[in-house]
Amino acid sequence: MRTITTTRSTGLRSVARVVLGGALVFAGIAHLTFDRESFQAQVPDWVGIDKNVVVILSGIVELLLGAALIVVKRHRALLGLAAGLFFIAVFPGNISQFIDGDDAFGLNSNSARRNRLFFQPVLVAWAWWSTDALSVFRRRPADSD
Repeated sequence: MRTITTTRSTGLRSVARVVLGGALVFAGIAHLTFDRESFQAQVPDWVGIDKNVVVILSGIVELLLGAALIVVKRHRALLGLAAGLFFIAVFPGNISQFIDGDDAFGLNSNSARRNRLFFQPVLVAWAWWSTDALSVFRRRPADSD
């Protein structure tokens, strides 16, 4: 019974990881092409770097992370940890969009922008759970001689 449960859980994690990777690839493409202006609306003025550069760089990171989550097998937990940290790093942009009242991505009300803030922790948890990212912090037994 344990093997079936473990296999089912592993399969669900794999599906969740691939879906997240696909979403990141799509978002990266959107950053670099058809939705660049909407993403620029999320870059806080205090960042101090040209908003277009920030959007391009974050789009490249999303493409790389997304593709890696889908195809890379080694160091998957580290990739998931990186994806979660990326979602944390861009969270100030979501906060800025809410505070400044910037319309983008169909978020044209304060309640819609506020509600979006609650989804960011879900993305972090999704990245970390689907890759077992927190396993990088578990103590591994020392190699025996």
